[in-house]
Amino acid sequence: MKDWAGQLTPEDLEYLEEWGRRVRREMADWDFIKRLPRRLREALTYLVETGDLRQASMRYGINICMLDELRIKAKIPLTL
Repeated sequence: MKDWAGQLTPEDLEYLEEWGRRVRREMADWDFIKRLPRRLREALTYLVETGDLRQASMRYGINICMLDELRIKAKIPLTL
């Protein structure tokens, strides 16, 4: 997975991003997420797809602590 210099290659990063996305999609409580108001639902969906809690918080104007609490309730894991 590492090249000769010990650095991750672009292919490695792409694989890890897809792995994280897959894990978040599989573990998320979609029934809980679907019951939320639109803005919160969209923020959590964005979080599942990108894994970026800070960006989801800023993009949807939601306090990061509140979004993290929702992430926990929605069973979305933090991944690399």
